[in-house]
Amino acid sequence: MNKKTPAICVFCGSSEGGDPRFAAAAKRLGELIAARGFSLVFGGGGPGLMGVAARAVRDGGAPILGVMPDFLRGIEKPPEWEKELIITPDLQQRKTRMLAFADAFVVLPGGPGTMDEFFEVVTSAQLGVFAKPIVVVDVAGYFEPLHALMRHLVKHGFAKPAMLKLYATVDTPEAAIETVAAKLSLGTDR
Repeated sequence: MNKKTPAICVFCGSSEGGDPRFAAAAKRLGELIAARGFSLVFGGGGPGLMGVAARAVRDGGAPILGVMPDFLRGIEKPPEWEKELIITPDLQQRKTRMLAFADAFVVLPGGPGTMDEFFEVVTSAQLGVFAKPIVVVDVAGYFEPLHALMRHLVKHGFAKPAMLKLYATVDTPEAAIETVAAKLSLGTDR
């Protein structure tokens, strides 16, 4: 992967979920990543929203890097067209590699793994490990319970109010890409 190309790491489900708007958002995000000249870092699997986003990036001609723990190769089989795939021994090293390769993070709907990845990057940002943009795409209100939980943590003194400013919440993939571009100071010509 060309490191000069800013990389967006997308966290999302390894299934498509129960609302077709989730897959539509994943596809549109992938299209925009490619159209705006970004590259993709993702979990490496072919199924679900991961695969939908990665196929759209690939179809747009942009670089893709998958990072997958060895034990998931039989469960979340990588797409046959995936050229750059890093195999790690476990989930922890997968996340470490994804965080290192990414210049920004975009979170789409997903399950416990997606939530784990979201908390990993927010916690890393809170602790000053990095200052990379984090954008949550709240497709059809999917993340409202997460936002309620985050506000609950602050209300009860388990997190400082500044934590809520470590990530942006937007409603569309277009807004996510614009937010990432603005935070990376890339402007709209990308």
